[in-house]
Amino acid sequence: GTSGPWPSPHNNPSSAIINPTREVGEEGVPGRVVLTFARSDYHYLCRLVGARGQPRYLWDCAFREGSWQGRPLTVVAPAVGAPYAVMVLEKLIVLGARLVLALGWCGSLQPRLKIGALVLPAGAVCGDGTSPHYSLKEGEARPDKVLSGLLEDHLKAGEANWQKGPIWTTDAFYRETAELVRHYQSQGILGVDLELGALFTVGRFRGIPVAGLLVVSDELGDLRWRPGYRQGRFRRGRELAARIVLDTAAAWEGDDA
Repeated sequence: GTSGPWPSPHNNPSSAIINPTREVGEEGVPGRVVLTFARSDYHYLCRLVGARGQPRYLWDCAFREGSWQGRPLTVVAPAVGAPYAVMVLEKLIVLGARLVLALGWCGSLQPRLKIGALVLPAGAVCGDGTSPHYSLKEGEARPDKVLSGLLEDHLKAGEANWQKGPIWTTDAFYRETAELVRHYQSQGILGVDLELGALFTVGRFRGIPVAGLLVVSDELGDLRWRPGYRQGRFRRGRELAARIVLDTAAAWEGDDA
């Protein structure tokens, strides 16, 4: 049989020739992991959690340990793009990650969704090339229900401007064409990012809770690009999102975290 474009053996974890492993002498990580994609977010999170010691690296992706509300956790960045983010996620899992919360940025596709707003992804349309190697069937690019529900609880309890809905994950930052934007707008897709669809898919494949929160960094809803990375409302949204993600990581009560 087949699953999408790939023969089913591609989706069988036991059939892989290369598997993620923990090397001899390699130290583990605390079970709660916050994975992000921008160095600015990484440094901000490290300050918040009082990160200790020098960073370690997975390839060129830095990670440090700290704590939030008395809970030890790991902050990781910058894992930009689906293939790289998934390589890092796979390694984090074998090092001891028991939940992964992604803090990222997205471009808004809906005119009502402005820079600095937060997006809670309910699922993803996977336009990346990594997800098909893990996906067993349609609809697997969804966040963990419990972990995403905790994020939603914290969003509802706060003062953030936020929306919940599907996103589109792409590998091709410079091929977000007017035709594609119009197509996904018509389907109610809120925004576009580079990683979360693949991370959700791998989380379900490996049985690890993965969820995410995105900050609108730029707007494409009127078919023109309006970047907002340097705007105060984006920075305020990012700082609020960081604290919500940390609060959620601390509140999680899963096993071995």
